[in-house]
Amino acid sequence: MSDKNSFMVFSGTNSRYLAEKICQSLKCPLGNLLITKFSDGEFAVSYEESIRGRDVFLVQSTFPNSDNLMELLLMIDAAKRASAKTINAVIPYFGWARQDRKDKPRVSIGAKLVADLLSVAGIDRLITMDLHADQIQGFFDVPVDHLYASGVILPYLQSLHLKDMVIASPDVGGSKRANTYAKYLGCPLVLCNKTRARANVVESMQIIGEVKDKNVIIIDDMVDTAGTITKAADIMKQAGAKSVRACASHCVMSGPASERVQDSALEEIVFTDSIPYSQRCAKVKQLSVADMFAETITRVINNESISDQYLV
Repeated sequence: MSDKNSFMVFSGTNSRYLAEKICQSLKCPLGNLLITKFSDGEFAVSYEESIRGRDVFLVQSTFPNSDNLMELLLMIDAAKRASAKTINAVIPYFGWARQDRKDKPRVSIGAKLVADLLSVAGIDRLITMDLHADQIQGFFDVPVDHLYASGVILPYLQSLHLKDMVIASPDVGGSKRANTYAKYLGCPLVLCNKTRARANVVESMQIIGEVKDKNVIIIDDMVDTAGTITKAADIMKQAGAKSVRACASHCVMSGPASERVQDSALEEIVFTDSIPYSQRCAKVKQLSVADMFAETITRVINNESISDQYLV
């Protein structure tokens, strides 16, 4: 283990729960950071201890609302001005990642904009997990350590000891991710072909593959309104599936998502704790990625490879 005095870990407001678990795993204290809020909604960031010459790791997911991103940007700027040796952004959930290209005329590419904001603010490295699109790594000119939630989800799936397991992707875009799970577990792959009426609204869906008398595991990177994943689960159950579960890296779960999951054919839906989940839904289970991020931070500090952390 590296010298604990050489690095420090700090957290934004809404990712503190995860930063505390990361620090527990690293056996180091969470740094003292003060965020002062003004009555008009503006806020200011100050480090309450010296960070001069230290490798600083800033834990903050950029989930809604955008205050989380702004907090992180101010943390980065303050660290740069306080003479930190390196500034490492630890962003378990990288928001705006669905806007990774121009899919119609006259739209923004939000993921590139956020990458530029982080770079200009002054990060030296990004540590993130399960980007919505792998090519977002290329939006950065600094090293990107891209971790995968499969490191905690696959062991959980194996612990269920399910027979006749089938891995499913809720859409064609997620087929590559689902295929890596299917290969690792040595089971068949099923695809769902969906058409959208508009954002967050699924118009129709067809299953490509056999799910009758199978235990189906739907794999995705994030669940927002849960419209796609619950519709897929219901269709698979109607097609004769024995059971349907879902696993996703990021628990966005906005709007009616919790009610949809509760009322759906899903037995359970498994997430990581990259985003806090405060609503109560008996079918939601969260697995912690704190140890995985702590191990990556340790390897970054010691200039060690992180590639053998990947299961798939």
